Amino acid sequence: MGKSTNITSQNITIGIIGMGRIGNVHYKNLMRIPNVTIKYICDLIATDDWVMKYKAAENVVTDYHEVLADPDVQAVLICVPTDLHPQFTIDAAEAGKDIFCEKPVGFNDEEILKALSVVKKTGVKFEVGFNRRFDKNFRRIVDHRENGDIGDEQVLKITSRDPEPPSMDYVKRSGGIFMDMTIHDFDMARYITNAEVDQVFVTGNVLIDPEIGKAGDIDTAIINLSFKNGMMGVIDNSRQAVYGYDQRIELFGSKGMAHADNVNDSTTTFSGKDAVSGDKPMFFFLQRYIDAYKDELESFLDAVRGVHDVECTFEDGIKAIRLAQAAKKSLETGQPAKVEDI
Repeated sequence: MGKSTNITSQNITIGIIGMGRIGNVHYKNLMRIPNVTIKYICDLIATDDWVMKYKAAENVVTDYHEVLADPDVQAVLICVPTDLHPQFTIDAAEAGKDIFCEKPVGFNDEEILKALSVVKKTGVKFEVGFNRRFDKNFRRIVDHRENGDIGDEQVLKITSRDPEPPSMDYVKRSGGIFMDMTIHDFDMARYITNAEVDQVFVTGNVLIDPEIGKAGDIDTAIINLSFKNGMMGVIDNSRQAVYGYDQRIELFGSKGMAHADNVNDSTTTFSGKDAVSGDKPMFFFLQRYIDAYKDELESFLDAVRGVHDVECTFEDGIKAIRLAQAAKKSLETGQPAKVEDI
């Protein structure tokens, strides 16, 4: 027991590369986690006043190579735009740093596989930022599956709807709805069931904003999943649920069903003569998954310490991309599409 306590209390020195929205989320969460030193904040547009803005960080730099060159830095968080993920991963791995990389791990297959090869060759630890795996509600479904409560898995249902569409600038560089939004659901489909998808069949349309269609994307989709073990699944996505951030998962099997519902602003309901009313689901994904973001970082840090293996691997990241690619192919052809191997 003493050894375990000593391991979990080991200090980890971190550098955060990329200080957009998600970089700031991780920075704030690292401030809440003990035994972490944020030695670097790195961003191309960092200015002198960032030293005051990010007081918990020892250094603010604009060149990520400075972070990688420091032998004190044990691990880095890669929070830059997706197209930069593979090269930053390669550079960090060759510098011997353990890596936490935001999803997806890249857009270009050749670059992604090259980065995977370097990570394997160098032996650094690599975790993908699929935060929903760390949501306590969804983990309870996994607990029921692992305990045998579900029995033989038969049907998976995932509802994932955003409260409002992203900006058009974001849509144009997102890689499309399957790579940007549904990729979380593809990862959850594998995580919740512990099963692999054989093929997907997609129907999708532009039902919310014509500008999304002009940008070559869709905003509403139904994805049917055929698993290799015979079970079936369905994911429904919308870029606009007017009532809030709609996140629900259900796993049904021969012995029972586990269902995780939305997290509302409060659990209070009012019952009156005319109606019964309650609060809507949380509106913003950072509200809904705030604890999950912190828990995934704590899990990564413990993996760096050697307490346990990385919980969401590079291969997991690629398999989610393969599902997204199959979904795009199915939408384009109007036919079911096989999910390719890594």
